[in-house]
Amino acid sequence: MPSIPKEFNRASYAYDLPGHLIATHPIQPKESAKLMVYERASDKLTHATFKEIFSFFPQDALVVLNDTKVMKARLFAHTPTKRSVEILLHRPQSLTTCLAQMKGKVRPGLALELEQGYSCEVLEVLGNGLRVLEFRHRGEVLEWGGVLNMLELLGHMPIPPYLKRPDTSADIQDYQSVFAKNLGAIAAPTASLHFSESARDHLLKHYQHVFITLHVGAGTFLSVESEDIREHPMHAEFVQVSPKARQALDRAQYILCVGTTALRATEHYKRGFGNAPCTLFLHAGNPVKHAHALLTNFHLPESTLIMLVASMVGLDKCLELYQIAIAHNYRFYSYGDGMLIL
Repeated sequence: MPSIPKEFNRASYAYDLPGHLIATHPIQPKESAKLMVYERASDKLTHATFKEIFSFFPQDALVVLNDTKVMKARLFAHTPTKRSVEILLHRPQSLTTCLAQMKGKVRPGLALELEQGYSCEVLEVLGNGLRVLEFRHRGEVLEWGGVLNMLELLGHMPIPPYLKRPDTSADIQDYQSVFAKNLGAIAAPTASLHFSESARDHLLKHYQHVFITLHVGAGTFLSVESEDIREHPMHAEFVQVSPKARQALDRAQYILCVGTTALRATEHYKRGFGNAPCTLFLHAGNPVKHAHALLTNFHLPESTLIMLVASMVGLDKCLELYQIAIAHNYRFYSYGDGMLIL
């Protein structure tokens, strides 16, 4: 059997991260987070903070922002025998059914009780690990709008599992970006979390910008299982690019994306996929073609996100930058520090 080229071998994207560098809470104030700036053309590396970020943004850049809003998508229910079941709601499947992940054994027909008169029933167990649920309030079947109202009442912020802690009231604000508008994500577009309200206002006032919507799904946390990354089935996510955003993207000479989700949505549109669900997997064999710069966090080993970064800077350089970040005590993952690739 022929060997897998290094850039397509999942194991090539592994690295060792000391546990103390996993950020379990965001740093305050947000502008004090570290920022690594890597300029590809000159191979120049600069260590800065987010307080200085706009000194690195090219003035002629079109800044692409993801305005998705994180749902309180984690629910805790119990069976008639009082066994606890955790639900992570994904998205509507039809007018009255939803797709979800669930912890613990469940079977079709299982009825679950929540608080304040809410309940749900498992209608189907799918082969991809998802379950089809129907929610009710005092016996009346809920449509998606009613489910969203329920989440506001009963739901918990779906902070990443690697934080290994329960969500707190602070996460309701901390795990939501200042650009958030359109409800539907079950994970935050984390590069956006670095922006305070004042930084947001400065960006919107001084830079050409557009908002796109990509509702981040739980697939963002799924590890790549296949040894050859080209065989990885990428999860689908809702994307919407408005006519105004399309016009700006069509005219732009230099595109700077705030976050991998904004970048994937940009590439999805520029490659002609319109508002179809985004399943774009960017890696060495399918590299970034249309975006020129990316603001991003430091991502999990062997994840599709580190593979995206490597497609922009090269695998060896990506691993080198991550090792430098570790040596300089950068904080990693969703609540961690950031990197600007120019």
